[in-house]
Amino acid sequence: MIDALPSGPLVALARVKAKPSQREPLQAALVALVEPSRAEAGCSDYTLFELRDEPGTFYVRETWADQEALDFHMATPHFRAFAARFDELLDEPIRLTRLREIPVT
Repeated sequence: MIDALPSGPLVALARVKAKPSQREPLQAALVALVEPSRAEAGCSDYTLFELRDEPGTFYVRETWADQEALDFHMATPHFRAFAARFDELLDEPIRLTRLREIPVT
């Protein structure tokens, strides 16, 4: 049985894969998202990574206060400007994987 979505913090990994010739432009576009996203009221983590063994495959670790904060993020001008470039930059759709922390006692 899958738990219902929690009402607390939403933690996710966004997988973003560049078209073969678009690694550098995609990286620049992702870097440009970091500071404005971190400045959003509902954001407590927005960290960009690139897979060492797969250049051009990026992950963004994101922590939002709740689903509403993530929805707000996706509606911001900086994210919408990035989304307008998906066809140009991305080899496949962004995959957002939601995570649930497992408490360790």
